[in-house]
Amino acid sequence: MTAREALKHFFGYDSFRKGQEDIIASITAGRDVLAIMPTGAGKSICYQVPALMLPGVCLVISPLISLMQDQVKALNEVGIHAAFINSSLTEGQIRRALALAAEGAYKIVYVAPERLESYDFLEFAGNVEISMVTVDEAHCISQWGQDFRPSYLKIVDFIRNLPKRPIVSAFTATATEEVKEDILCILSLIDPYVAVTGFDRENLYYRVESIRKKDEFVIDYIAAHPEDSGIIYCATRKNVDKLFEALFKKGVPVTRYHAGMDNEARKKSQDDFIYDRAPVIIATNAFGMGIDKSNVRYVIHYNMPQSMENYYQEAGRAGRDGEPSQCILLFSAQDMVIDRFLLEKKDFSGLDEEEAELIKQRDMRRLQVMEGYCRTAGCLRNYILNYFGEKAVTPCDNCGNCHREYQEQDMTAQAKQVINCVAETKGRYGLTIVLGTLMGADRARLRELGTVEYKTYGALKDYREPQLRSLISQMVEEGYLYQTQEQYSVLKMGDIAPLRDESTRVMMRIYQEKEPERGLDGRNSEKKKAPRRSTDALTSAGYDLFEALRKLRLEIAREESLPPYIIFNDKTLIDMCIKLPKTAEDLLKVSGVGERKQEKYGDRFLSAIESFVESHPHSVTTIQAREDEADGDGDGKLSGRQESKSSAKPKFDRAEFNRARNRPDGAGAAWSEEEDERLKQEFQEGMTMAEMARQHSRTRGGIEARLKKHGLIEM
Repeated sequence: MTAREALKHFFGYDSFRKGQEDIIASITAGRDVLAIMPTGAGKSICYQVPALMLPGVCLVISPLISLMQDQVKALNEVGIHAAFINSSLTEGQIRRALALAAEGAYKIVYVAPERLESYDFLEFAGNVEISMVTVDEAHCISQWGQDFRPSYLKIVDFIRNLPKRPIVSAFTATATEEVKEDILCILSLIDPYVAVTGFDRENLYYRVESIRKKDEFVIDYIAAHPEDSGIIYCATRKNVDKLFEALFKKGVPVTRYHAGMDNEARKKSQDDFIYDRAPVIIATNAFGMGIDKSNVRYVIHYNMPQSMENYYQEAGRAGRDGEPSQCILLFSAQDMVIDRFLLEKKDFSGLDEEEAELIKQRDMRRLQVMEGYCRTAGCLRNYILNYFGEKAVTPCDNCGNCHREYQEQDMTAQAKQVINCVAETKGRYGLTIVLGTLMGADRARLRELGTVEYKTYGALKDYREPQLRSLISQMVEEGYLYQTQEQYSVLKMGDIAPLRDESTRVMMRIYQEKEPERGLDGRNSEKKKAPRRSTDALTSAGYDLFEALRKLRLEIAREESLPPYIIFNDKTLIDMCIKLPKTAEDLLKVSGVGERKQEKYGDRFLSAIESFVESHPHSVTTIQAREDEADGDGDGKLSGRQESKSSAKPKFDRAEFNRARNRPDGAGAAWSEEEDERLKQEFQEGMTMAEMARQHSRTRGGIEARLKKHGLIEM
């Protein structure tokens, strides 16, 4: 069986995703591999397909019990025999699983790294043919990784002591250049094929909202997306519990997860979320690793994470099915205080003083990078890509910052005052002292340090602190200032030579929501199309069928005690609605339907589709755009495709444009005099920002910008 035949037979896909085929070809040719692929890019296929083609057993080392269990369930569902060995099993169950594996019952065995030193497992490994050892979440082997696990270092000795060295493959979604080199060196990969498929998740829409009333934002967002599944991350257990209570009182079907709950309660919360009994979960970062739920439509960070690696991994749990999804970070200055406190409480036992200090400096630098992300006026996607080593220059036109209208403000004189203040401090003090001095704050600490006597004391007293913070953040990014990486970092001089040239300007961008650009014909003229949801291809009848198939999937999932997405994911159900298969052969042409699932579930889904067609004889389930119709029948009957009725160019549809980005229908529309008057009246009556945004079908940022323009709130 070839790789493509295995892909179609077991997984139901006709073609590989970007990078998968080359990785599989390298493994089957006997070559070691390191693959750095974003979440949702299909890493597991890259080792599961070769495992079927190689002799003997493939061992997959993973730290994630929930991932092992989900992967094994999914593999067994498609007809691939697999098992897992971890602490959730009794010793008797482990011995039974190893005995069956030794007899050849399993092609793939998942194992926790802690098990590699146990007598029973070493006895098993020494007496079976192990064709490949796959290291999942490989960044855990590096002390420079965001999730270093000492147990991963046991992998090296385990491989070294095997009777015959197997192929070694390593996979991770997040790795800086330092971490990549660590993985290559520590695992001693031999002439490895290194694949970096890119960190860009085009279906994810990144946003940063600098707000104080975070609870209000979350409540409003969930109310506007009641059918969507989402994760809300909080930095502390206290915030998890507080937000859970607020949403629960509003009648939101929500659950929670943090380390303060007992194992049984955490397991129930996780299952409620995975099985769609509670579509929203509020959690600390203890939740999510190994959760393979494909239809998460949004991830909201209630607090700023401590590193870009953590943010990229957590936000990446949205849209694993490739559908457009939102990644929203709610930022406030208090987040920096919380994160610094958490870093101070970090356990460094087992490390010597020099190693601990290096890690502290690394953690502080990562925190500074995250603050820069929250304060940047540039493209958010490019900020992430540049951090991971992908040099992106052109704005993505598909993130919150790219959809804001910026006005440039010359802050050269103010930047020079900042430089003068840092010079007066002689590089001894941090950001808080510098800001307080420039703003002329009346603080005992400033009097104690003597900064009230500086020439720059009060030099920028007419500016608000957030604006000055953003200015200093920009100056650090441009190299005029340098922020040290100690636990209590200080500001020092960078390269200020360019500022001595009178022609050099420091331009700061101040934003408000912007209207999408239009071409001469009135249509949206953005360079890059926003990702469309697969459901956009469905008519109202198609969506009704989709809902019917989702109900059937949930019914089967409950019968089988499996998460619904393991039966079929949403994209597969949507493809059924478009293709309307009538026979088993037709069903195998649906993306994501392999032979095992067709045999097991095909009759029930075909029956549901047939019943729908009979009860809706004149309905059309999808209307495809003309350029997508090469294979359509265009007969106007209930079918997968129908030709568009008009060849005229459509006018710009603002509501459709905004819905593709999960924004309110009216975002970016011109304001009428009547709407302006209504807004002023609502503001004077004490209506909240969120309520006004809802009334006008606009974003909070758009409402705030309009109120500023009318002088009703401060600039």
